[in-house]
Amino acid sequence: MEGERMASLTPDTPCSCDCFVSVPPASAIPAVIFAKNSDRPRDEVQEVVFVPAAMHAPGSRLQCTYIAVEQVSKTHAVILSRPSWLWGAEMGANEHGVCIGNEAVWTKEPVGEEEALLGMDLLRLALERGSSAQEALHVITGLLERYGQGGSCREDPMPFCYHNTFLLADRTEAWVLETAGQLWAAQRIREGARNISNQLSIGTDISDEHPKLRAHAQTQGWWGGQGTFDFAQVFSLTQQPVRMEAAKARFQVGQELLRQQQGRITAEVMMGILRNKESGICMDSGGFCTTASMVSILPRDPTQPCIHFLTATPDPSRSVFKPFIFGVGVAQAPKVLSPTFGAQDPAQTLPRFQTQVDRRHILYQGHQVALGLMESEQVPVCSSGGDGCGRGLDAARGSPAPGG
Repeated sequence: MEGERMASLTPDTPCSCDCFVSVPPASAIPAVIFAKNSDRPRDEVQEVVFVPAAMHAPGSRLQCTYIAVEQVSKTHAVILSRPSWLWGAEMGANEHGVCIGNEAVWTKEPVGEEEALLGMDLLRLALERGSSAQEALHVITGLLERYGQGGSCREDPMPFCYHNTFLLADRTEAWVLETAGQLWAAQRIREGARNISNQLSIGTDISDEHPKLRAHAQTQGWWGGQGTFDFAQVFSLTQQPVRMEAAKARFQVGQELLRQQQGRITAEVMMGILRNKESGICMDSGGFCTTASMVSILPRDPTQPCIHFLTATPDPSRSVFKPFIFGVGVAQAPKVLSPTFGAQDPAQTLPRFQTQVDRRHILYQGHQVALGLMESEQVPVCSSGGDGCGRGLDAARGSPAPGG
């Protein structure tokens, strides 16, 4: 049975995203610091999209990647790093200082190919509707209950489906939300550092959960109903595929990197972790790589602005993190926006993904030029984001910030 449920996992499955958060006193400054590497198919382009706050008419509908949902009366301004073929996002932030990153996960609950909300759709919806990390979490769980999660998560005719875990942060705290179908468990982080890496990681320290979570586990014979309830132990697959075992090792390395920097974690430390190739956190394996990265500083002082750094380009060890701050006059930066294809987009026409289109934005193309120069040794290759990285992108001419 588990083999059937894992049918969408192949040896080349891209299951190696990593999210990190530091909550004081783990941070070196009085701020929550959030970070994520998005690991996706190598040729997939991520764009950085700014969406302003908006009011919406009563009864209006919102088209997400595959399905439409009821729109709310007001949505918050958001900055998103997203695969350019879909509606949702891999990571992002809103004007209230909420940041979210998601990860693929497979559990004992079956993963269906029926189109519903993608985890990336849930992430964007939560940012648009939640003014705190906890409120955003409730947005996700409410939408899961009503619409479910499902549908192919990559631009390919061969369906690739998964469930999701989320790391949510705001100026005061963070939450880990892990799902199995419509079921879920959540853990609150009020202090210290935490990471997630493509596996269930919430054990017995459960702060909130689906009301039927334990009853379902008992009905399925996964839990006896007595003693402690360990969510990860109960819902994780008995036989883990090789790549999920690799995710476990990467999770442990991420924990250790955070532990080594306890009390000294800054945005620069987080960028260094995201650029760590030896651990696999900065991924470059087979047909997949780290296609975009993000680090955010969320000050405890509400009078101080949150600062979000996004690469909009692959491989953070050879990318510059560009800053973004919400404020008056913020607008979309056109050079990190991918071209659109309207009704002819292969993601929209049925059957989906039968053809490929060129979704590269201007900065992505410039980054490719810079990498070519680096690999021909005309420009030094760097692993720490120093002057070599800056010169490499300068060579691409006109590298813009994502916005702001």
